[in-house]
Amino acid sequence: MGKGKRVGIIGAGNVGSTIAYSLAMLGSCHEIILRDNKMEIAKGKALDMSQAAAAVRSHTVVSVAEKMSDLTDCDIVVITAGSPRLPGMSRDDLLMINAKITREVVAGIAQYSPNAIIIMVSNPLDVMTYVALRESGFERSRVIGMAGILDSARMAAFIQEKLGYGGGQIRASVMGGHGDDMVPLPRYSTVAGVPLSDLLTQDEIDGIVQRTRKGGAEIVALLQTGSAYYAPAKSTAIMIEAILKDTKQIHACAVYLDGEYGYHDVVSGVPVMLGANGVEKIIQITLDDAEKKMFADSCQSVQTLIDTLNTNNFFQGA
Repeated sequence: MGKGKRVGIIGAGNVGSTIAYSLAMLGSCHEIILRDNKMEIAKGKALDMSQAAAAVRSHTVVSVAEKMSDLTDCDIVVITAGSPRLPGMSRDDLLMINAKITREVVAGIAQYSPNAIIIMVSNPLDVMTYVALRESGFERSRVIGMAGILDSARMAAFIQEKLGYGGGQIRASVMGGHGDDMVPLPRYSTVAGVPLSDLLTQDEIDGIVQRTRKGGAEIVALLQTGSAYYAPAKSTAIMIEAILKDTKQIHACAVYLDGEYGYHDVVSGVPVMLGANGVEKIIQITLDDAEKKMFADSCQSVQTLIDTLNTNNFFQGA
């Protein structure tokens, strides 16, 4: 399946380059094209990764797009470009800066890779996915935000740490926006099929949920000079693999809702089936009243950011 597949990655910082490295090691695509405003650094990373690919006898070649028009006919384009979230900075602070960067990048993708599936990684994630969808004119199945896999992985890691066993058998579920209003779903989380509530007390589960919500901030505080990148990059690579190999796997991803769960014209994280066409199905799971309330709050947070963009006439072709 990997033959001839081409993946573009815009933004070759920590997340973008780690996605590229992860894909090069898997060998599931033929070519990875990096695009970054720090051209020499991107070229150095591309050379280094191509040599790593040669070491594991992967056929993947990593190259650099010197201009946007070099990013042609990609099957998937990942957007990690944007100003990073620094300690003490809210996701909202990033809004206007990253919305403008996203608009510029998406215009190039629509022109040179009009059939690509866009995977958005830049924060604030859900609203950047919304901007990418609006600005590209693509159908919603081809503009997908990466958050749910990362948040679920964080929750699973915290469950394993608390239990002290079950590694590799933990399935944690997270819905909603990527941020403080995310919706961890302990009711849909299991260890080897055993419900979480049979293994941990409610207090322990509540602690894990809180820690999951703050998972990104916890790492930002420890690193002091940036944010997490190994888990975000691997989570993105998992999405890319599912699309390139047409696996039809179900993962939580940020997508535009048009009636699902009762919401319209907003982006939020929900379980979706990923395949060669991007989001091939949106899965609607049953939420209890408490979960519905959390999901409503989460959608409202994203809606507030969309409203801010609208108030600033962002979508008026400015």
